[in-house]
Amino acid sequence: MSAAEVANAHPALSRRRGLGATSARSLLLTVLGEFVLPRGEPVWTQVLLDVLGGLGVESKSARQALARTAAEGLLVSDRSGRRVRWSLSDQGTRLLSDGAARIYGFSAATRPWDGHWLVLLVSVPEARRQLRHRLRTRLAWAGLGSPAPGVWLTPDPSKQAEVAEVVADLGLGAVTSSFVGAFGDLGSPQLLVEQAWNLDEVEAAYEAFLEEFADAEPNGPADTLTHQIHLVHAWRRFPFLDPKLPGELLPQEWAGARAAELFDRLHQRWDRAAQQQWQRMTSS
Repeated sequence: MSAAEVANAHPALSRRRGLGATSARSLLLTVLGEFVLPRGEPVWTQVLLDVLGGLGVESKSARQALARTAAEGLLVSDRSGRRVRWSLSDQGTRLLSDGAARIYGFSAATRPWDGHWLVLLVSVPEARRQLRHRLRTRLAWAGLGSPAPGVWLTPDPSKQAEVAEVVADLGLGAVTSSFVGAFGDLGSPQLLVEQAWNLDEVEAAYEAFLEEFADAEPNGPADTLTHQIHLVHAWRRFPFLDPKLPGELLPQEWAGARAAELFDRLHQRWDRAAQQQWQRMTSS
């Protein structure tokens, strides 16, 4: 099917929001993480082209995505006659395993909160914009928010080791200080959360996810495979968008809780049929 045909067949699943249009490489990584990683077996080029084609990716773009992913060291290839098959490299296995742990662990309920915060003070000169960007990206991925320049925080002090690793990797240990403690008498935790994170944007993304998948009903094994990939692909951005705050700091009727329940339910419902369809495709 062409991209237009896929859009017509699955209008709800064809909508793109938030972070922009889905790239062929990004979809390929979702496929690799969902089906190739658990099996640890090589997969023929044509299987990947067929699966990506069912998602609306043209063959040329799919081949370019394979080449790019291999050039980044995440895939290795071997040839049997005129056919080529692909396996995850050690680097690719580590990357996708970490991603899978985040994706599937993210929907789990948060632990009870003891009211303590981890606060990080980092002084990076404005002139070092690339370093500031790298720091911001990695701390945001760890779930930290920034209510003011040079100040980062999270209501999860257990992330101190992860944060320390980021600081060390970026060579910022000499200009960084951290504190752990309870909120004081001035101000309010809710106002601090509003300053540090844009929860309205996160909740809007969750509402869009709920709207897209609430009534999704695959029609047969091949369609279930496609739906499962779209589901995981849509969900995998939330560990970056959502700081996973304790319930005490979230708005009432937080959409993230409903979205997590929907993701878990649909993934479990579709998993067996999707895996069986993948097995049929790789065995033929």
